Amino acid sequence: MSRISLGYSPCPNDTYIFYGLVHGKIDGALRCREILEDIETLNRMAMAGKLDMTKISFHALALMRDRYCLLHSGGALGRGCGPLVIASDALDSCDLLGKRIAIPGKLTTAALLLRLFNSALDDLVAMPFHEIMEATQKGDVDAGVIIHESRFTYPDYGLHKVIDLGEWWEASTGHPIPLGGILARRDLGKEKIQQIDVSLCASVKYAHSNPGVVKNYIRQHAQEMDEAIMQQHIDLYVNEYTLDYGADGEAALVDLFARAEEAGIVPRSDQPLFID
Repeated sequence: MSRISLGYSPCPNDTYIFYGLVHGKIDGALRCREILEDIETLNRMAMAGKLDMTKISFHALALMRDRYCLLHSGGALGRGCGPLVIASDALDSCDLLGKRIAIPGKLTTAALLLRLFNSALDDLVAMPFHEIMEATQKGDVDAGVIIHESRFTYPDYGLHKVIDLGEWWEASTGHPIPLGGILARRDLGKEKIQQIDVSLCASVKYAHSNPGVVKNYIRQHAQEMDEAIMQQHIDLYVNEYTLDYGADGEAALVDLFARAEEAGIVPRSDQPLFID
């Protein structure tokens, strides 16, 4: 049987989650051909139908619900883990109007949250997430939306937090903030998708049970090599929702998509998120 193509980012939470699956540690799992790219590249590859299974921004999923379904495990969703808007000067959120703002890709959930927060913020510049802090520091942009480990390291660049979009979402909706999840192509068929879903859950459990085994793989791919930052990243983005979204997580996703549809940012869809 040919390997399924599996895309995920080199960020610590993803390498933690997928180690068991891609290293043959999960009994009965399909063989995977891993492709490690930044989240926006994965979004674009999935939009082009190039990946059988992939980590994805929920913003991007909203645009391809007809072709991909969501798996129950592996999601990045929680509280206190949302994107931050940062700037070189201490600004209020109202000061962002008219400012040039860097975003980590047009299909990222970070970009979606910024648009939901204030649709008038429309001078947006897409760039790789790891370039945003330096671009903001140098004045190439007035502000930036940062994700991943950048939320721990931005003070090292002399940057200031303008708004935490995750805190805004939580206060506005009461839901945890949904950032990204793991998708499978619908045309793989229900039986194979369910097999992948079970294996993915087992891979998360494997990492939980064998943190020392996965550590070298995480370190090998991490942008931020500081051990403490790597662990902070995992602790923040791998949580109770990572094994299964549960009712709270699913409600957060439904609300996110409904708000994006109402704002005209994504098309409406009647497709169920999961194949059960």
